[in-house]
Amino acid sequence: MTLPTEQKVDLSAELPHARPFLKWAGGKSQLLPALLERAPESIDTYYEPFLGGGALFFALMANPALTPRRAVLNDLNHELLTTYTVVRDQLDELFERLEPLAVSYLECDEEARATYYYSIRDEQWDTPIKIAARLIFLNKTCFNGLYRVNQKGRFNVPHGRYKKPNILDRLNLQAVSQALQNTELTTVDFGDCCLEAEPGDFVYLDPPFHPLSDTSSFTAYTDSDFGHEDQLRLKWLIDEMRERDIPVMLSNSPHEWVVGAYEASRYLVERIPARRAINSKADRRGAIDELLVTSVYPRRGAISLDS
Repeated sequence: MTLPTEQKVDLSAELPHARPFLKWAGGKSQLLPALLERAPESIDTYYEPFLGGGALFFALMANPALTPRRAVLNDLNHELLTTYTVVRDQLDELFERLEPLAVSYLECDEEARATYYYSIRDEQWDTPIKIAARLIFLNKTCFNGLYRVNQKGRFNVPHGRYKKPNILDRLNLQAVSQALQNTELTTVDFGDCCLEAEPGDFVYLDPPFHPLSDTSSFTAYTDSDFGHEDQLRLKWLIDEMRERDIPVMLSNSPHEWVVGAYEASRYLVERIPARRAINSKADRRGAIDELLVTSVYPRRGAISLDS
């Protein structure tokens, strides 16, 4: 079995709009109309301290009326940021590494696919190209596209059962590489990511959500949790940026503490219907409300994703 091959990536070529190349828990693809409507009228530098799948970033980049001049994208998940960096800077080498993984997996029957998946999951690859290829492969073939690590920082999601997963999506990865060309990719604390933000910029914060109950927390995207003290630090950062007239938007859970903290500080707090697509238990995927918190600034208003 072979996959289609292509020439070297031509970043000047006409490509489809980039879209998230990884499935990520808490991804915002379905909320994009609401997020774009609440974005500022103009953006110099776009900051996203909790990058994840990057749905809002790619939506901004896909429309000339929305595109920021540059972007600073950050996440504490080192494997994730390594993967973004490789897609931006070493795409051809990534294709060379990822294609054999895709071919070997797709040639197998169901039982052999599981064996192959666990062999790749159990390996610890140490070069950027290998790390990126492994992460993309696991994301496309693991259960429900979930990213989760154990207390030792090891990826521990079981095998999924997709008939024909699109492991090597060349066209979208080329578009993603093009969209990332004028970005700074960092893996620092969320506060450090925004130190240079100015009033003409836009900061979108999508942290691990404050759990609605003691048993609903799921923040294991890195080997450290994001707890109540981190939520407080985040609130203080948002307050400080608002004082400097920097447009800020936050996504979070509609926990009563979160709602109260931001309403008391005179932010615009809105509940937006959403649907949780990723959960280890099927009966916990479904309609929920997400909280959008914004400071006051001139906004774009409604805009089509295809305009």
